Amino acid sequence: MANLLTRYDPFDEFFRGFFVRPVDVGMSAETPTIKVDIKEQDKAFVVHAEMPGVKKEDIHVNVDGGMVSISAERKEEKEVKEGERVLRSERYFGKVSRSFQLGAEVDEGKAAAKFTDGVLELTLPKKATAQARRLTIE
Repeated sequence: MANLLTRYDPFDEFFRGFFVRPVDVGMSAETPTIKVDIKEQDKAFVVHAEMPGVKKEDIHVNVDGGMVSISAERKEEKEVKEGERVLRSERYFGKVSRSFQLGAEVDEGKAAAKFTDGVLELTLPKKATAQARRLTIE
């Protein structure tokens, strides 16, 4: 008969499977972002940005050459009734922003923005490129 001894480590028992099982601490590690689709046409760029729950008054778009910045603020509505307490809130309130560089400069004077059903649509016409011309030497 073999005499088998095994070593017992209480810490091994405590941590067994600890890193395998997911742990929910009630907070999302993912910060909300503005998701965009950018399409290039012959004379313009068309941008669709998802912004659910944001009012159009709280959206700001900045165009500087080929750099486009979109920012928005989602404000929290305070409506707590007597005898009511919030157990969990998974909706995000705060500021989000997104910037991206386009392949050509944008004609800011002709740019247009429309906000419908939580989607911001930007039509950003390309700036006409100056034609290179040859100089005559006198």
